[in-house]
Parts: sequence; structure tokens; C-alpha cells
Amino acid sequence: MTSCQGRLTPVPDRGEKGQAVAETLGALVRRLRKQAGMTQFQLAERAQLGERTIGRIENDKPFDHRLGTVARLADALEAGPEDRQRLTAALGGAEEIPPQEPLDPPSAPARAHGPLADAADELARESKRRWRREEAQHRVHHPFALPVRWRQVPAGVSDRSENTQRLAPGDTSSDVDLSGDLRRVAEVYRRIRSGRLVVLGRAGSGKSIMAVRFALDLLDARARSERVPVIFSLGSWDPTAVALRDWLIDRLLRDYPHLARRVPSGKSLAADLLDDDLILPVLDGFDEIAKGLRGEALDALNLSPLPLVLTSRQGEFAEAVRSEHAPLASAVVLELCDLTLDDLRNYLPRTDPAFPDPPGPDGPGATWDTVLDEAQLTESAGGANLAAALSTPLMIALARTMYSDTPDRKPGELLDTTRFPDPHAIEEHLLAGFVPTVYRRRAPERLDNGRPHRAQWDPERAQRWLGYLAHHLVRLDRERQDLAWWELGTSMRRSSRTLIIGFLAGLAFGVTTAIGNLPVDLVATSHGLRFAIVRGLVVGLLHGLAAGLLFGLVYWYASEREAFKPSPVRIKLSGGTRQTRGNARARFMVGLGCGLAAMAMLVLIDEGVVAPLGLGDGQSGDGLMTGLVFIPAIALATGLVFALIALLEAPVRTESVVSPADLLDIDRRNVAFHLVTWALVIGLEVGLLNGIVYGPVRGLEVGTVFGLEAAFGAGLGYGLSLTAWGQWVALSRIWLPLTGRLPWALIAFLDDAHQRGVLRQVGAVYQFRHARIQSHLSRAFQERHEPHRRGPSGSRDPARAT
Repeated sequence: MTSCQGRLTPVPDRGEKGQAVAETLGALVRRLRKQAGMTQFQLAERAQLGERTIGRIENDKPFDHRLGTVARLADALEAGPEDRQRLTAALGGAEEIPPQEPLDPPSAPARAHGPLADAADELARESKRRWRREEAQHRVHHPFALPVRWRQVPAGVSDRSENTQRLAPGDTSSDVDLSGDLRRVAEVYRRIRSGRLVVLGRAGSGKSIMAVRFALDLLDARARSERVPVIFSLGSWDPTAVALRDWLIDRLLRDYPHLARRVPSGKSLAADLLDDDLILPVLDGFDEIAKGLRGEALDALNLSPLPLVLTSRQGEFAEAVRSEHAPLASAVVLELCDLTLDDLRNYLPRTDPAFPDPPGPDGPGATWDTVLDEAQLTESAGGANLAAALSTPLMIALARTMYSDTPDRKPGELLDTTRFPDPHAIEEHLLAGFVPTVYRRRAPERLDNGRPHRAQWDPERAQRWLGYLAHHLVRLDRERQDLAWWELGTSMRRSSRTLIIGFLAGLAFGVTTAIGNLPVDLVATSHGLRFAIVRGLVVGLLHGLAAGLLFGLVYWYASEREAFKPSPVRIKLSGGTRQTRGNARARFMVGLGCGLAAMAMLVLIDEGVVAPLGLGDGQSGDGLMTGLVFIPAIALATGLVFALIALLEAPVRTESVVSPADLLDIDRRNVAFHLVTWALVIGLEVGLLNGIVYGPVRGLEVGTVFGLEAAFGAGLGYGLSLTAWGQWVALSRIWLPLTGRLPWALIAFLDDAHQRGVLRQVGAVYQFRHARIQSHLSRAFQERHEPHRRGPSGSRDPARAT
């Protein structure tokens, strides 16, 4: 456990002394501001304080009454010696406030006007809206914020105080008061001149909660020209493959796609905001970076001059510092303290129902009051276990969900040392009970139109589905956080995915061919209905087998190559990006090869198998002529289709707000474009060739048939093997639900899990609420459903698993 013994004592609120003088501090500041002819906004900018803080001071509302804060006001107001004495008296001090340098981190360039400032404001509004919603969703501050406190880590893990204070050579460092709790994290950060802060803590200690609260506090007090704090989940960064700047830009574009708009220099708004020092990165989860990459990550962070906030577990960060023989440059390091039994006593009883059940046979241990009183008074082993287990915000949140929100559960059972011999047993009990508790059966809520508002998911199935999703993240190349719909199923074996996608592509092509042959044989031949049906079935089966084999090979080839890797895209008729234009050349060659192979196989089947069976319809003409004329032509058309689709694709980065469902809807609409493209290119070319060889009527007939077959046969096969939507349909909407590993209504399930507080939404992806919940669900799924397998999670460091 992390103790806060010996931490700096918080400065007491001295507002009452300020009110004891004739002129209050607020009235004095307001008078001096008006004499200087400044607005509150102008004073806030000059003093490097929030406009909201200025308003609270002038209205004599509670704020952090510190000498440095008022000194900055005095400097901004250009107060003379007498006014400084009055400010000192109003504050309750004994000496005049001396002029001093501001303690705030360096401010961003004053870009109060123009499109860049507008983009920063739009980003701030969207970020504030998003994280406020997440805070409310998880009720992390209801009925009040937990008193998460910290202590400053001494030199060794942190940099020298001279560097964190940005002192010139020869200057003497002075102690900066960095004490506080969750409610004052933004104020503490403003006292760090370097603008670089590291927050350490063990699993569940509140690092992510602090990151969100820090960002919201800064956003609430942000002036127009100040940096916008943006939270980045650091676990997906590979510093050996992607530079920090490029990775930050990619994350901004993914989570805030409106920043993809180009500025006159040719850069995106995301790049311009970052380069112009208008983004404050809040890097959450340094410990989630793969173990062998943390040293490289620390080196990259040290090479960057960006102010930043970093969160990590203690051991992982300390190990990186030792391996690189250097701390995070110019960074102050704080360590979160464990919550105490007194903290629990003040918080958990207030989460109990307002009207608990009357005392009865189960009265003892029925409420948090009785349980915590017993733990505090008796000093029993059960009480000690409970206090140790509930020393982090994560475990307190799980205990609240399991007991305060469930009337039939009694928290007194947590004192039973037979069931729970140590704190770890209590923690595992709370982790295991979280999902069943939030998915307990309730009467369905209804909307005004009478339709159910929230789906009723079976708790056992929900646990299995969430376990599969957590295990999916672990079974990728390393444990990940981002749950992206277009990557679901990619943790399956490559051979299994190829078989599934090849089968579905072949089925689509075969059914389309069989149906397409019926009207042709009925209209253009005199063989009758029975012949048309039999030939359609045979041709559909054989062509489907050939197409399934071909598209399976295409997927096998494409799944390991970046140029073909499925991801959410949009169609941009004005042309895609430089990268997609480069991909178009590669796709043209693949399409040309696939077209040659496909047409050669189909002609061989028609002439070598179908015709000898007596099912030739006489529509294909001479086999040699067909091969010489149509195989190269359709191969060229197939290459053109592949290239055209790649040329017009661009990453989905245009909407101002993107959710997973939004991206899925965009990618689904792209499929219609694919079908039209296949129909037009193949249909027009084949119709033109047939018109030249056999006449315009035959050209129109064959062109139409080929166009429709190409659209719904080849187009669907292309979509299944080479698009994010196709991979989603084949694996996540058909195969995984069919095998019981995911629900059929997957998007509805993910959205519901977010509403229940199991997942959180970060831009276009979901993440589990906490890495420890993700690890627990993954281990439970593997132990129950794959006990014979030892994947990446089976060999992980046990400390990482907890």
C-alpha cells in the first residue's frame, strides 16, 4: 500500500480572515481591475489564471488562497507598494506581497483569433462534453469526489527541482507546495513551471479518474489562447514504429475527425494545433505499453519539449527510469496514496439507499454504517482485510455497485475471513461479481412509444461475451485497450478467417451466378425451365467454389499487408490521400492477376465441365474466341475496379463527432458504391465487347447480366475479403454469433455495456472501464472456455494481470 504519511500539509482555507478587514479581497481586486481598465478575461490572461478563478475571487467565493496566486494578480494589475500591502492584509498575510515570476507552465502562443483558435475551441468543447458524459456514466463523483491524495516522489524517479522549476544557472530553488487532492489537481499542475507531471499509482488507485478530472478542470478554466488538454490512451503506442508527434496526430484524427481539415500549409488541423503548442497531451497508461518498449518510449518523451501529464503504475515507470538511467525530463512525479478507513466511512454509507430496510434477522452487516463501524472499532482481521481491499477508487466503485446498488446484497459478508481470508480474495470477489451485478435482471424501461429502452441481456451470456472481447484484445500481438469493431475477429487464426471469408464470398458469387443464369437461359434458349434450373445450380456451385477459392487466397494475401488492411474508409470523389493513391497501383496489379485467374478458371469450368455434362447453352460462343477476347478484357476491368475503389477511398476523418456506430454506417454505405462500381465497369466493358462481336442487342443483354453478376457476386466477394465492413459481417455478425462467442445484436450490446459502465467510449472505439476488469474477464474466459490453451495472457507477468 502507498501511505501518505509525511506528505505536505495542505494550506488551510483563509477566506474568513479575508472577510474580517474593511475591504474584502474580492472588492479590492475588483476595484484595482476597474482602475486598470481591464475586464475579467484580460486580467485572467495577464495573471495566467482562469477567468472563472478571477470571478470567484472578486465575489469572495472560496478558492485556494495562496500568496503566489494573489502575487500574480498584483503583478498583472501593476499594483504599487500600498496596494500590495492592502492585498496582503485582505489575504491575511503579515508581509507585503513581493513581485514574482509566474509559476504557471509556459503558456501557448496568444492565438485568440483565427481558424486555429476556433479549432482549439471546438476541440475543447467536444472534449469537455465527452469526458463529462463519461464521468456521469460511471458516477465517479457521486455523491461527492473521493479524497484521492498524493505525495511528491523524491529525486531518483523524478527530475531535479532546478529542472522542474526551469531555473537559470545559479538561481536558488525554492519549495513549491504541491499538496492537494483530486479537487485541486489542476491548481497543483499550474504551480509546475515545466508543465510536465507524472502521476504514479497502483492498479485501480485512480490515475485515469485523475486524468479525466484534471482535463475537465483545465477545460472549465481555459482561456481562448490556452492549451487544450486531450487524453490519450498510451498503451497502443509503439515508439519504435511511430514517432510521438505522428502517433498523437493519428489519435487526434481518429477520436476528433473534424481535425482532418487541411490548413494552407497542407497540414491537418490536428498537426497544426500540436505544432503550434495548443494541445496539452494527457498520456494515460504508460504501464500499458509493452514491457520491451517502455525504455524507448521514455527516450522519445524526453526528446519532446511538449508539456504533458503522464500516468503509470509505480513499478513499470521506475523500471523504465532505471533502464534508461534518466527520469522523465523536467517532470515532477506524484504518487497516489491509498484511501483510508476514515475515507470509506465518510463515503460508502452515503451511497446506501436513503431508506434502508428495517432491522431484522439480517440487520447486522446490512448497511455500510454497521460494517465500517465494526471494522473500525474491533480492529479484527476481517476489518483489516476490508480496509486493505477497499483502498483504491476502483475497488470502492465495484463494492458500491455490488452492494449499495443491489438491495438484496449485504456488505457484512465481506468481513467473513473464512470466505475472504485476505484482501486479494475480497478484490477477486468484487471483480467476479461486477458484470453479473450490472446485468442483473430488471423490469425493462420503456420509451414514450412503448418500445423497450434497454435490452435485457442474460448475465451469464453477457459475461461470456465480454470475456471473449477482453480475451480478443489480449490475443493480439500484445495486450491492447482499443476495442474497434473492424478488428473484432482478427485474433482468430488466419486460416480460420480465410476459410470463413472464402466460404461466404463463394456463396455470394455462386448464388448470384445461379440466379443470373435463369433469365438468360429462359429468354435466349429454347431448353425450357428444367434445363435453366439444373444448369443454374451446376454453374452456380462450380463458379462459387472457384470464386470462394480465389477470394480466400486474396484475403490470405491481403490480411498481412498494410496496403490491403481493412479499416473504416469513406468514398471521396475528388480523390483520396497520397497513401491511397499509392495503394491503387498495388491493388490494380492484384486485381489484374485475380481477373486473369478468375476468368481462366470460369472459362475452363464452362468449357471443360459444364459443356461435357450436356448443359452448354450456346451463349458463350467459341471457347477459344472467348478466352482470347474476354479473359484479358475482364482481367483489365477487374484491375480497374480494384484501383478505382482504392483511389477514391480515404480515412473517415470528416465528421465532427464520430462513434463506432457512425463509422459502421459510413462503411456500410461504401458497399453500395462498390456494387455500383463493379456493375458499371464490368457491365459496360463486357457489353461493349459483345456488342462489337455479336451485335448491339446481344451486347446489351450480356452487359446487363454481367454487370448485375459482377455487382452482387464479385462486388460482395470483394467487400467480404478486402473491406472493414466485409470482415465485420463475416466474422463479427455471422461466425462469432453463430458459435456463441458474441451476440447477434453486437453494436446494441456494446452500446448497452457502455451505458452500464462496463465499457467507456473513446472516439470511434470502446475500451473496458479499467484494465484490471479487462484482465479479469480475459482470464476468466480462458479458464472456462479455453483451459487447454495458453495464449499471450497465460504467460504474462502475474503483476500485470492484477
